[in-house]
Amino acid sequence: MATTLPAPPSTVWPWLVQMGCDRGGWYSWDRLDNGGRPSADRIVAAWQSLAVGQRLASVPSGRAWFTVAVLVPERTLVLRDDTSVPSGRPFDPTNERAPRAFVSSVWGFHLEPAGPNTRLIVRTFGRSRPRVLTGPTDLLFWEPAHFVMQTRQFRNLRTRLRRAVTGHPGRP
Repeated sequence: MATTLPAPPSTVWPWLVQMGCDRGGWYSWDRLDNGGRPSADRIVAAWQSLAVGQRLASVPSGRAWFTVAVLVPERTLVLRDDTSVPSGRPFDPTNERAPRAFVSSVWGFHLEPAGPNTRLIVRTFGRSRPRVLTGPTDLLFWEPAHFVMQTRQFRNLRTRLRRAVTGHPGRP
């Protein structure tokens, strides 16, 4: 999925860096993905440092998280999630054997200059087992849910950037 945002990559990047339930939120449907807490509507200096290997809470309880897998400032941010099924317990594939049932996914944000704007390209990839169970769940639930949430994130980022660049609220 992709969208064009009304600001250069240097202005978009700080919004991406501060994502996380324990940070600025996910800029999507906050009731669903941020425990009802509104996502940040401004850049917060305390959330601007990010490093490969750092965990970003993916749920309000902090019991699940994304791990920063790739970080190229103002260019690429890739988040990884590895979760045992059905427990929902995260696992570290670099130090642990994959459980019998699991879901592993990556969520990549790629910024490309587009004149005075930014083309934000979001890529996802996942693998899971046993496929006989996880395949239908992916197709019927996770892919449509990702589409809805990602579309909302694009919209909300665009609104925040318009506000930051012009000082006007922009279209909702």
